[in-house]
Amino acid sequence: MYQRYLPVRRTLAVATYAAAMGYLESAVVVYLRALLYPHGFGFPMSMLTPSLAGVEVVREAATVVMLFTVGTIAGRSLATRFAYFLLAFGVWDLCYYLFLKIILGWPQSLLTWDILFLIPITWSGPVAAPILVSFTMIVLSLLIVRADSIDESTGITRSEWSLLVVGAFVVVASFVGDMTIFVLRETRGLPLTRLSEQTLVRLSAEYVPTRFNWGLFLLGEAIILGAVALFSRRSRLRRG
Repeated sequence: MYQRYLPVRRTLAVATYAAAMGYLESAVVVYLRALLYPHGFGFPMSMLTPSLAGVEVVREAATVVMLFTVGTIAGRSLATRFAYFLLAFGVWDLCYYLFLKIILGWPQSLLTWDILFLIPITWSGPVAAPILVSFTMIVLSLLIVRADSIDESTGITRSEWSLLVVGAFVVVASFVGDMTIFVLRETRGLPLTRLSEQTLVRLSAEYVPTRFNWGLFLLGEAIILGAVALFSRRSRLRRG
C-alpha cells in the first residue's frame, strides 16, 4: 500500500516545491518592475544594462538547475527524473503567471507579450504559448510517473525521445525566431556567434516583438503531443 501511493506523495511534493518557486520568481519580477518600470512594463526593455542582463541570465540558468535537480532527486530512473523535471517546470511556470496576475493584475490577457528567457538571446511570445507548453509538460510527466508506478520497466523509447527533442526544438525556434530576425536585420546578417555580449544586450534593449509564428509553435506542440500519444498508447498496451 505504501509503495502504491508513494508516487502520489512524491508528485505532490515536487509540485509544492515548484509552486513555491513560482511565487519566488513572480516576486523577483514584481521587484524588478517596481524599480525599473514604475510606469508599467513594456517594450523595448530600455532599462536593461549589461551588468543587470548578466545577473538575470545567471538567475535564469540557476532556476533551471534547481528544477532539474529536484527532478533528479525525485525520480528513480531516467524517465521518471525527466518526468519530475517536466512537472516542476510546468507547475513553476503556471504559478509564476498566476501569482503575477494576483499581485499585479498582469498579464492583461493570454495574448499579452512576455519575455520568457534571455538565454542565449531573448525568447518572447504571447503568454498563451508558454502556458500551453506548461500544461503539455505536466500531462506528459503524470503519464510517465503513473506508468512507472505500475511497471518500473516502462521507459521512453528512442523514437519518443526523438519526437520530444524535435518538437522542443521547433517550439524554441518559434520563441526566438522574431528576435533572431531582428538581430540579423540590425547586424546585416552577422552570425549570432560573432556578436559580442554588449551588442546582444543593446539589441535586446531595442527589441520590440512584432510577430509570433503560431504555425511553427503549433507544429512543435503537435510533434510533442505525438510523442505523448505514442507513450500513452504503449503504456496502456503493456498494462493490457
